[in-house]
Amino acid sequence: MAEKPIPPEGVIIRAENGDVIGYDETGLVLRLSDKVIADIAARLELKPQAVVGETLPLPDLPEGIDLWAPRREGDWLFFQANLPGADSARGYRRHVSGGAVIAEARGPLMAVLGIGGARAGLGSPGPARFRWHVLTPGDDIGAVGMGGEGEAAVTAELEPLRELTVEALMADELLARRRAAHQPLPVLVVRTETDMATTAHDLGTGAAMANLDQCFANLVAASARLGVGAQVLAVVLDYTLEDLTGDGTAYRDGMIALMERITRGMARQGLARPVFLSAFDCGTLSVTRGPGLEGQWELSWNHGDHQLVFAAPSYAFRIDDTGRLTDEGRAEKAVLLAEALLAVQGGGRWLCPVIQLAEWSEGGIRLICEAQEGLVIDGGDPFVAGKLAGFALDGVTNGARITGVGIDKDDAKVVVLKCSKRPEGEVFVTYAHASAPGDGPYPANRGALRGEFGEGAVRRWALPARLKLTGL
Repeated sequence: MAEKPIPPEGVIIRAENGDVIGYDETGLVLRLSDKVIADIAARLELKPQAVVGETLPLPDLPEGIDLWAPRREGDWLFFQANLPGADSARGYRRHVSGGAVIAEARGPLMAVLGIGGARAGLGSPGPARFRWHVLTPGDDIGAVGMGGEGEAAVTAELEPLRELTVEALMADELLARRRAAHQPLPVLVVRTETDMATTAHDLGTGAAMANLDQCFANLVAASARLGVGAQVLAVVLDYTLEDLTGDGTAYRDGMIALMERITRGMARQGLARPVFLSAFDCGTLSVTRGPGLEGQWELSWNHGDHQLVFAAPSYAFRIDDTGRLTDEGRAEKAVLLAEALLAVQGGGRWLCPVIQLAEWSEGGIRLICEAQEGLVIDGGDPFVAGKLAGFALDGVTNGARITGVGIDKDDAKVVVLKCSKRPEGEVFVTYAHASAPGDGPYPANRGALRGEFGEGAVRRWALPARLKLTGL
């Protein structure tokens, strides 16, 4: 007797309330009860999906703001609103438990972070222009961070800014550029951690680094809470004069170790290698030379496999009589850091002019420079460097002096210094270096040499230099 063919679908186990296990051409078909599904979700820490057609209850709406079209999705309240600041009318969200209002944005939660000495831990009062886009970890500390006093808290929350650090102003500038270009506006987290470390090596192993590690973890936790990824756009380094080793090479090695420590800390949180940004420190009104200042030269060309970009010499930023950036100086620095970051993000480079060789010729002293474009001696002299544009001779024994400064008419990347006579002695040519103490709103070490690029505050200013004069 021939066997009956097995039907292509059927039921194996049936209960009073319906089929439990069946089969079809794809295999077994299971129908699990709501109780079983809830148990599985609890074991896997999954959030149960809302039943189709079910409307979740709205939490209390933020008061005192012009909002409309509220809706709840999971643990978030979404709404449209017209809020103060540069954000204007757009979508926002707030957690059902309360807390900060956050701009709704596409893409990952981004960050601009910083680490340095005490001078880096300052901010100007007030919220960001894009106040709902530029936030800080929700630990009630603010953008400046712990300052080396205690441990940063674990948190997945975000909160608005009370003060504007360089990093916060930089994030604001990046958003303003994107707004002007009608590009999507991300949400950015900013935080600067500092301590009183007296060497670059100690900075990389101290309280500021530990708290920056916690900031990486908090960034990732906040992004998971929002249901997006995390990305660090840049880490700003601000540590030079604080190094008291008295050894430029030790300073360089300490800064390389710091960048390596930051990179490894980020990797532990699944974050990609960062772009490191810095300003080439020119000192203060009274501090015009020292191992830390000179150690930057070694760091500028020898920084391991890290992407380190010097956005500007610090003589481009206004300071007070204690050597700290003023409110205007912070804004000026933020603009140039943002410009440099945008250049490298776009696949290009940002190279401030660097004087590489000083040689004597019959026409005077020729300074061979590396630059992205032709050079200019800025006739406006914005930093009041004087008629010699910040150039000087050191070690002259016969009284020779510079009488004029110009750009070679045949090579726009060569500076020509006219001299009263042929210099004698072990002569060094300096630019924005080892100047006499001064006064005013800018460091004593300053100059007027720049590239042709840009306009207004967005310029590539030449880095300080001290080179031995050859060809004598």
